[in-house]
Amino acid sequence: MSANPPFRDWRGKRAWIVGASSGIGLAVAEALHARGATVIVSARSAAPLQAFADAAPGRLALPLDVTDRAAVARAAAEAFAHGPLDLILFCAGHYRPQRATAIDAEELLRHQRINVEGALHLVATCVPRLLAQRSGHLSLVASVAGYRGLPQALAYGPTKAALINLAETLYLDLRPHGIGVSVVCPGFVATPLTAQNPFRMPALITPEQAATAMLRGWARGVFHLHFPRRFTLWLRLLRCLPDRWYFALVRRATGL
Repeated sequence: MSANPPFRDWRGKRAWIVGASSGIGLAVAEALHARGATVIVSARSAAPLQAFADAAPGRLALPLDVTDRAAVARAAAEAFAHGPLDLILFCAGHYRPQRATAIDAEELLRHQRINVEGALHLVATCVPRLLAQRSGHLSLVASVAGYRGLPQALAYGPTKAALINLAETLYLDLRPHGIGVSVVCPGFVATPLTAQNPFRMPALITPEQAATAMLRGWARGVFHLHFPRRFTLWLRLLRCLPDRWYFALVRRATGL
């Protein structure tokens, strides 16, 4: 039995992608529109959103800053004003590599404001509306960096761990009400964020490949979407290792 109601036919569906100016969010928006969905896109950068909206009918741009709770509430009111939403995807994110030997407190807090508080702003304004319409699906993009602690992820990793926990709790609360919930944990995807990494990224995939994997997971009603599986399955297994083994393995693998 599927964890969520499966999405197999997107024709006539309405999706709101928050964090869609580039990378995974934009690729998902393009893929959903190509399959017949009406797509609303949001992000801080208005120009790429408008370019997406102007390219074809059935697209709407709603620029917003997810750290601004009032702006998120206004955008949600407009998105729902045009009809029920079948999918809400939180894909907004911020990433800067950081280690505990060089702490930048402002960067730590910026990660929290965008990655966690931004998601909470969206959840707080959208969940009551989803409950009122008694349908819909809420999906949060986390990361395999949220599975366990990793070098360079002092600021980023904890925020993604928070999103995984948030999605699990939302699923338990909302699934009995007919609302689907999923969490997306990609490995390395070639985006402007990962372009900052100075190391070779194993099993690197394109945003389009990530979007294909996400649509495949939603079609199967999966709660926890992770890809590419040749990489992420090993990371999921590492969650089960005793701490002593895990820390030794990470140090050996990364040299950090």
